[in-house]
Amino acid sequence: MSLNKIASVDPRSPADRAGVRPGEQLTHISGHLIMDVLDYKFYSYDSRLELTLTGPDGGSRTLRVRKEEGEDLGLNFESYLMDKARSCANRCIFCFVDQMPPGMRETLYFKDDDARLSFLMGNYITLTNLSRREIQRVMDLRISPINISVHATDPALRTAMLKNPRAGECLEVMGWFAQVGITMNCQIVACPGVNDGPALDRTLAELAALHPAVASVAVVPVGLTRFREGLCEIHPYTGEQAAALIDQVEGFAAAFLAEHGTSLAWCSDEFYLIAGRTLPEKGYYEDFNQLENGVGMLRLLLHQAELALEDEDLSGVEPPPFSIATGLSAAPFVQEIVDKAREKCGNIKGNVYPVRNRFFGETITVSGLVTGRDLLEQLREKHLGERLLLPDNMLRAGERVFLDDVTVEQLEQTLGVSVVPVPADSGFDLVDAILGREVASGCPVLPPEAEYYRYNP
Repeated sequence: MSLNKIASVDPRSPADRAGVRPGEQLTHISGHLIMDVLDYKFYSYDSRLELTLTGPDGGSRTLRVRKEEGEDLGLNFESYLMDKARSCANRCIFCFVDQMPPGMRETLYFKDDDARLSFLMGNYITLTNLSRREIQRVMDLRISPINISVHATDPALRTAMLKNPRAGECLEVMGWFAQVGITMNCQIVACPGVNDGPALDRTLAELAALHPAVASVAVVPVGLTRFREGLCEIHPYTGEQAAALIDQVEGFAAAFLAEHGTSLAWCSDEFYLIAGRTLPEKGYYEDFNQLENGVGMLRLLLHQAELALEDEDLSGVEPPPFSIATGLSAAPFVQEIVDKAREKCGNIKGNVYPVRNRFFGETITVSGLVTGRDLLEQLREKHLGERLLLPDNMLRAGERVFLDDVTVEQLEQTLGVSVVPVPADSGFDLVDAILGREVASGCPVLPPEAEYYRYNP
């Protein structure tokens, strides 16, 4: 497979109008060599372009293209990245992929650490497999924002956690990015007694020194499955430990907010649930720019649902009976939304079922890691109504298959109910689904190399 070979051309796109044909290879844009998708995105931005193409017979031709500035050319390549995906060179002590059971689909064992997927898909990277030339290219192209898994800024500690001798270079590379104005969002996977306490104080302080280039920091608890035989001994956070870490991060955030107008760092929802604390109010989360790390996701879900219900006239409305299955973390909040909908419409008949994660282990409580097998086993004898609503993050993006390769169709056939995937991060869509309205999943189709679990629950 030629990685930059054009698989298809979107009808009526700028490339289509210019006469680009499937099967050709794109080699240059306006004289710039196209090595991968980053070059393609960057050099195709202008309104007037020259495309150099090589045909199947080896002949070369040049086409001129006119389009709107920033408009996509409309080319689809045989490889999404136009290059091979770069796998992770680390052996992190908390790596979720290492905690996968055997026998799952191959893409779930791929450890992604590709800067291009960070820019294009929002994936988090560690920076350890970027060569100096690649670092310079990121700076030259001003690729922004970049999402970085920091975990610790102490070079010795980060090297020990990632088990990679280059791990200690992270803060230096981030400093170079900051000098050229690249925005960075950061993630800290906190492990009890390893990188919290004084180590976390240092990490937050050194990341704060790079503000405003460092725009946000999420602190999330380590995710531990039952498949950890032979791996580093790590224990889950206790309620007391989680409460202490929340106090630590909130104390830092309050001081930073007073001086700079932003909190900069937030704990994920999971920490508040472990500690048994009420989630902060909506305003605490500012622009919600760490939703992918579960920061403020549940609060935003509640807020959007309240807005959706606020102006609804539901007199006489009688939606078809339904059920909702979700992870243990979200279940009480989803139940609250159903209760509020029922207050406005007494004809709402629905049940919320928290699903225990027996597949990965019951310390995993997020909906995104619920498997089809657990759904089948735990919902088999339940009253499901006419519709079973599921958060769409249980499914592979753009498809109808769960992590364990059980399909939506198998679930429907076994349980005898219609399954409706609902966007996991939208209270508006959840209310629409409760009321029996049609919803569309917003999950894009991702390349296989992007299928990995980037939020550690």
